[in-house]
Amino acid sequence: MKVLAILYNGFNAAVKEPRLLGTVENKINGLHREGTSSLVSSDKEGPNSDFEKHIVDAEVLITTPFHPGYLTRELIEKAKNLKLCVTAGVGSDHVDLNAAVDHKIQVLEVTGSNVVSVAEHVVMNMLTLVRNFIPAHEMIERGDWQVSDVARNAFDLEGKVIGTIGAGRIGYRVLERLVPFDCKEHLYYDYAKLPVEREQAVKARKVDDIEDFVSQCDVVTVNAPLHEGTRGLINEKLLSKFKPGAWLVNTARGAICDADAVAAALKSGQLRGYAGDVWNVQPAPKDHPWRTMKNPLGGGNGMTPHYSGTTLDAQARYAAGTKAILENYFEGREQEPADVIVGVGAWATKSYGQR
Repeated sequence: MKVLAILYNGFNAAVKEPRLLGTVENKINGLHREGTSSLVSSDKEGPNSDFEKHIVDAEVLITTPFHPGYLTRELIEKAKNLKLCVTAGVGSDHVDLNAAVDHKIQVLEVTGSNVVSVAEHVVMNMLTLVRNFIPAHEMIERGDWQVSDVARNAFDLEGKVIGTIGAGRIGYRVLERLVPFDCKEHLYYDYAKLPVEREQAVKARKVDDIEDFVSQCDVVTVNAPLHEGTRGLINEKLLSKFKPGAWLVNTARGAICDADAVAAALKSGQLRGYAGDVWNVQPAPKDHPWRTMKNPLGGGNGMTPHYSGTTLDAQARYAAGTKAILENYFEGREQEPADVIVGVGAWATKSYGQR
């Protein structure tokens, strides 16, 4: 049995910090056991990469959302031995899930391992944008001091309408954390309605039409998986329905937003700010428009590398979860149902679209 793991390089940081478990250097525990061979690499791009060379005879693939090995239908058709794909974290859109169903390849992820980490990051991003924090900090780094230049675009969360696209494990936790901020209203857009008591607990109201939803929000946060129904959801047309000067936070998946449309909306001022850590291609190209886009006042960009769900606390959770999934597989035991995205030849969840 061959186990292939595509992880990111930690370099000196991983040498000094052994809790960076999602790195090549400190590879997730449990990858190797008697009777198996394992290869751990960050090399994932192109036909001569370790990923494409070794996927052809691997039985198990492990990869992360932070440095994903993109498993296309073409690669799946070459991977004659592949039986299990494990996402060390949450979000398995780097796998062609329909092809996995067709080829009876199981796809699992460590459900819940990142939810607190990402929810906290979302709230941080909201505050960073709404309070105009980054331009204020950059001003200090430059040695300048002009309060009016930053205060003119700084606001409070209190009294604002906040909306989440997706009110599942992460989206709901975002709403929970916003309750003390005394926002004007919490809205959510989701295929499933929350139970009344859960709506009341976070003071949330469901809006069924996406254009109506964004038109009411001062801040929109995206907390939904990437699938056929959400890819490119936030495009030029939908952005035109946003409140002028709204803020948008996306820690879900970059491809849910049209990159050029977001950059244009920020430049024009239709969006006052955009923040997140997810990109439509990862690592992001050096010329990606989200690296340098600004609003008319020279701020509004809160982008970072993809790390919201890979804090050291989250890494401990997803490493333990990955190890448990592997042990279940090696021993022939049933997997935790919540971790299964694709079973043997069948979808096991509605999280990646209604099917």
